[in-house]
Amino acid sequence: MNISKYEQRVLHALAQGGRIVHRWDDTGKHIVTIDCFTREGHRLADCSLALFRRLRRRALIASMGGQPYRITRLGLAAVRSQLDNR
Repeated sequence: MNISKYEQRVLHALAQGGRIVHRWDDTGKHIVTIDCFTREGHRLADCSLALFRRLRRRALIASMGGQPYRITRLGLAAVRSQLDNR
């Protein structure tokens, strides 16, 4: 599976224990903002709403029961292993 550099960076952060926190609009139908956090609590600036939608459409990330989005098994298989992504 072809994954862009930005998708790779976000998936690495999620694989190391990060999460994507989402916010709904007033109607509760659409996600309007997202924030990607590393496990240390730092915000990842590379994660945009368009990137989030691509990852979700490909089923590389998922949310269970309204919780923050985390990486799926498919996402773990798609991400290339690196020693450190900093």
